[in-house]
Amino acid sequence: MSRVLIVEDNEDLAFGLRNNLEIEGYDVQTSADGRGGLELVRTWRPDIVILDIMLPELDGFEVLRHIRRRDQATRILILTAKGEEVDKVRGLREGADDYLTKPFALMELLARVEALLRRSPPARSAGGVIWGEVEIDSQSRTVLRAGRSVELTPKEFDLLMELSRNRGVVMSRLELLRRVWGHSSAVATRTVDTHVAELRRKLEIEPANPRMIVTVRKAGYRLEETDGE
Repeated sequence: MSRVLIVEDNEDLAFGLRNNLEIEGYDVQTSADGRGGLELVRTWRPDIVILDIMLPELDGFEVLRHIRRRDQATRILILTAKGEEVDKVRGLREGADDYLTKPFALMELLARVEALLRRSPPARSAGGVIWGEVEIDSQSRTVLRAGRSVELTPKEFDLLMELSRNRGVVMSRLELLRRVWGHSSAVATRTVDTHVAELRRKLEIEPANPRMIVTVRKAGYRLEETDGE
């Protein structure tokens, strides 16, 4: 289920978009201002942001710049006022993937969202350091720790990738089962726990006292944002 964040201060428009996107099967959150939108981008990690340019406090361009400083993978569809050609050009230059001019047809917005999500975005953790001395490369499916190769099973690698895509966000066991193993409902299994234990054994300095992949009691697991150094 793809995550869609709507950052729009028009309550009626935001409500209507949310309802229709949920009917289409998307997981949707909304924010009425730029600061709240940025917080949801950081904590909820949407796949696509529908971003109004005219927002209170922090305008859409500032939100767009803040997102692109940290993230090139999240798709961004900006909403501009009728006749404001300069806003469209500026938005695209600053990293928006597409735009729509208000007023717009609902079916066109749904089609744009679907098209953007079909694109293959650069992976959020396609390469480089994901935590401390741990490096990951999604293209070659390789992991290094302190420059030395670490052998992971295919599912261990997939689990690490899912956690890294959602860095800083608590992922429940059920959500990880769905995303990594394809289970559509809760099953009586310790599969996630077992694979997390193996990742800790292979990647953590002190597996018994993990600092990279932490347990959030009664909630799930989280890959920490930084190593705290």
